[in-house]
Amino acid sequence: MSASGGTKAIVAALGANLAIAVAKFVAFLFSGSSSMLAESVHSLADSGNQGLLLLGGKRAQREATPQHPFGYGRERYIYAFLVSIVLFSVGGMFAIYEGYEKIKHPHEIEAWYWPVGVLVFAIIAESFSFRTAIKESNVTRGSLSWTEFVRRAKAPELPVVLLEDLGALIGLILALCGVGIALATGDGVWDGIGTLCIGILLIVIALVLAAETKSLLLGEAAGTEDVEKIKTALVDGDVVTGIIHMRTLHLGPEELLVAAKIAVQHDDTAGEVAQAINAAENRIREAVPIARVIYLEPDIYSESAAAAGTNPAKHPGGPTPTPAS
Repeated sequence: MSASGGTKAIVAALGANLAIAVAKFVAFLFSGSSSMLAESVHSLADSGNQGLLLLGGKRAQREATPQHPFGYGRERYIYAFLVSIVLFSVGGMFAIYEGYEKIKHPHEIEAWYWPVGVLVFAIIAESFSFRTAIKESNVTRGSLSWTEFVRRAKAPELPVVLLEDLGALIGLILALCGVGIALATGDGVWDGIGTLCIGILLIVIALVLAAETKSLLLGEAAGTEDVEKIKTALVDGDVVTGIIHMRTLHLGPEELLVAAKIAVQHDDTAGEVAQAINAAENRIREAVPIARVIYLEPDIYSESAAAAGTNPAKHPGGPTPTPAS
């Protein structure tokens, strides 16, 4: 996995979650708090999720085969989607069930200092993990807002870790509130309410992750900036006079496929066209290094043929080509 995959952030989150999961479970055994049980399962699920992300990054590095000629880069998207399923089922649904049971059959929290102490420790540990994820994300986020970054990021690991850490921090605060109110009122129902809120939070985060990774699995085009760079690099104004139509597709977070039909002059020789295509491919790879698979098809652009087509974008003539800048 490349640096942009956020390996450092994943490892930091994994270490923090494993330590926190053990501490939370010990606190549950001593106190009987359902919030602590839900949070320990939450941290255990998060640890498994980080393991899935690391495994996906490792498997994505496999070489292309005749059966999978474009390689395994998109396997990272599959494992990120599995993370959303685990978070929904193991984390969210378990917490809702446990919260419902605690509200239905409440009991007083014992040894209150265990859950409170562990929750404070967990908040500190998760804060450090979240800080690492933010620092790693800022390297590639640029001027994007956090919402835009989560929606547009092609490497799924950092958005997943960011949302998991954010959910963990909010969940810890909810657990602390539930335990605190239960201790103050002597009513264990509040512990169950806190647990129920944690479950709802995890399900919401899981649904957001599922929606974003589903889009990546279906296949996303290059970002707007990269598309503009590719268009500029394609047209030389001499042999390649315009772009009839172009498609891009992420084969993985760091691998982009570019397919374009380019307009050439009717009197250009085959040798001139071939040389122009090779030069265009070199310019594209220089402008956008992740554009590793490029297919360019030359065509003689005809405005009359394009206008006659019922769907100009799919017509051999295509729409009006993008002029040279």
